[in-house]
This record gives sequence, structure tokens and C-alpha cells, in this order.
Amino acid sequence: MRYQLIGVNHKSAPLEVRERLAIPESRLPDTCRDLTAYPGIEEGMVISTCNRVEVITHTTNGSADLRGFLHDHFHLTAEELDAHLYEFREKDAVRHMFRVASSLDSMVVGEAQILGQVKEAYATARAVGAVRGQLDQLLTRAFAVAKRVRTETAVGSSSVSIASVAVELAKKIFGTLHGKNVFIVGAGKMSELAARHLMAHGCGSIFVSNRTYERAVGLAQKFNGQAIKFDDLYNTCDRADIVITSTGSPKAIFHREHGEQFLARRKNRPMFFIDIAVPRDVSPEMAKLDGIFTYDIDDLQQAVSSHVADRRKEAERAEAIIASEVERFEARLHTLDVVPTIVSLQDHLETIRQAEIDRVRGRLGQLTPEQEIAVEALTRGIINKVMHTPITTLKTAAKEAEATTVVDVVRRLFNLREKDKEATQPSNKESANAAASEEAGTRH
Repeated sequence: MRYQLIGVNHKSAPLEVRERLAIPESRLPDTCRDLTAYPGIEEGMVISTCNRVEVITHTTNGSADLRGFLHDHFHLTAEELDAHLYEFREKDAVRHMFRVASSLDSMVVGEAQILGQVKEAYATARAVGAVRGQLDQLLTRAFAVAKRVRTETAVGSSSVSIASVAVELAKKIFGTLHGKNVFIVGAGKMSELAARHLMAHGCGSIFVSNRTYERAVGLAQKFNGQAIKFDDLYNTCDRADIVITSTGSPKAIFHREHGEQFLARRKNRPMFFIDIAVPRDVSPEMAKLDGIFTYDIDDLQQAVSSHVADRRKEAERAEAIIASEVERFEARLHTLDVVPTIVSLQDHLETIRQAEIDRVRGRLGQLTPEQEIAVEALTRGIINKVMHTPITTLKTAAKEAEATTVVDVVRRLFNLREKDKEATQPSNKESANAAASEEAGTRH
């Protein structure tokens, strides 16, 4: 198991650091290609959300300079970045991926969006060939574990989310949301979710603006709202009481001067900005204006934390599921590691059996069908008895740390060449089928 993971999240790094690492969706394919071209990395995937940027890899020899990759790719020094990084290897990396996919490492424990984000990152990496064998097995299993956590626990049953907390904060500012106008800037999924919560609580008209106007039109139609061209954003934004912004822009799009203009046109009626973008869309200077209330993703995190105490017991049950699944995954990988040697041994001894039969066939003369069957049965029985002990030993060792040593000993004893091992290495499809068969077996 040569998995290695490095990253930052909402717990390890402030928003000021995370927004410097954020990767736009359009750049993810190239980032995955850069990652797998880095020395020592066989496969790699990048997860970039508003709350985390993580790199998960399968390495050549169990160790790659992932810190160096982050320094080079984001043009950051060790002093700027390293204090905020966490790094996991092998079993710990597997556990972390299972926890992320299951939403146990999220700002809002149990929220559903992270699984979809991980699946999108996986699809992107797979499409460019950055995820193939070992990472494919890990991610496929992580998705199954996430489904099991959702099915067997109530960790995701509560309605607490970033969007629902945003509604509560808006209520505190305005007293009531009835008739308040909402402006969505950026037609992303999180913006849409927040807008749905606000509209469900009585908000009135809705406006949508996006750099791609067609996407703004599509989202506006879902709410019977009005699409606004991005060039008209600053001339129309003051019509909204609540602004939800998440554009993916590398720099802030709302600055103090914009807030001053909005307040003047609104005759100082308050505006509420929910900034769920990383990097932030709203400059911190906006919050210094009387009448402008801004909440970024970290502010919403603090509000969320007071709502999730009732999930702790369910989260503990989910953690137990994760622990057992990590052990099962490790055991499965070890079993797959010994399969090529078992197949090589079987092929090797079968070749010897056939060669010996061919060598003595001339001395045996013409054999009857019954005699042919007897010779086959006799020689196969001998081969099976010879293979029994090494195969049993290999299967037993697969569950232990000594597996590599035992595999090497068996290969040397029977003179099994490395190319035989490669020739009999199970394909990704065969590995997946084996894993599926094992799953089916455990359920019956």
C-alpha cells in the first residue's frame, strides 16, 4: 500500500491560505497531469472545494515529495504553507479518504455535497488518465463506504447545512425574510442550494448573474427569477436585500466602493452578503460599512458548530464503520498482492507436469483412454499436494505484515521470474470483480 495524501482544510488553514490554493474547475485536468508527471508519483487526484484542497497519490516507492509539488505548483514557500499542511500515508491516507467521502471531515458533518465533489474530482482525474489501478480501487471503495455510512447511521439526517445557517443569519438581520429580494452571483450548486432555502422561507424576487449568461438564464428559470448580464451586475445588485455570491473569480468582485454605491441607492437600507466563494468574492473592507453585513465560509462554520452536537453519537457510529472498512480494504489489497505469485506457481508446476508426461510418453506406449485419465489424475494429484503448503502459506501471510517476505521466499524457491509475476498481475477489472465477489460473499 503506497498511498500518500497531503492537504489543507477548514480546520488546518484559515481562509486566507485556502483561497491561495483554490483550483478552478477548468484547471483541474492540467493540475492532475502535472501531479502525475512529478517524480515518484504513479497516480494522482486533486480535490479542491471551498473547505479543502487535497492531493491523494499512489507513489512509486511509498514516498514522494508532495510538499515540493505544492510549493512548485502554487508558488508558495515552506514558510507560507507548511504550518497549515497535514499529511497521511498508507492506512492513514485510506482512513482519511473514507472519512472525507463520508462527510465526517466536513465543516458540517453529514452534509451531502462533499461526496459529489469527490466523485467529480475522481471523474476528472480518471478522464485524463491520472487515476487508473490502485487509486481507482481506493476511490471506488470510498464511495461504497460513504453509502454504507449514510445507510447505517443518521449522521446525515439533520437539516443543518451552510445554506440553512445562512437563512438563520439572514433572519437575525432582517427579522423576517418575507418579500426580501435575493441576488445570486455565480450559478454554482452551493449558491442554488442557499437560494432554495431562502426562497422556502418567504423571500420574494430572485435575480441571477453569471459570466456565462446562458447558465444564469437556466438557474433563474428554476426560481421564476430574472437573469442579469454580468456586465450589469453593479448597476442592479442594489435591488437585492440578500446577495449569495460564489463565482470562482481569482480576486474579489465586490469592494468597499461598490458597497458605498449600493447603500446610497438603497438609502442605507441594509444588505446581507453570503460569500461562499474560495477565493472570496467580497472584500473584507465591505464589512466595515454600516448597513453591509458580510459572512464568508469561515464565519458560517462558526455558526454551524453550535448546531451539530446532536450528530456526535451518530458520528461515533460512523467512525466505527470507517475503522472496520479500512481493515477490510487493507486485507483485500494484501490478498491481491499474493495472487500473481499463486498464479505463477500454478503455471510453473503445470508446465513441469506437462513436460514430464511428454518426456515419458514414448516409453509408456499406446495408452487406453482409461490409462490417460489415470496418468492425468495421478500427476495432477501430485502437483496439487506440492502446491498446497506454499499457497496456504501465501494466503495466510496476505493478512500479515510479512506478506512481502513470504512472497519473495516462494518466488525464489520455485524460481519464479519477475516477468511471470507481471504477466499474471490481475487487471483492474479482475481486481474489481474479485472485490465484488468478496463483498457478495460477506453479505450471504
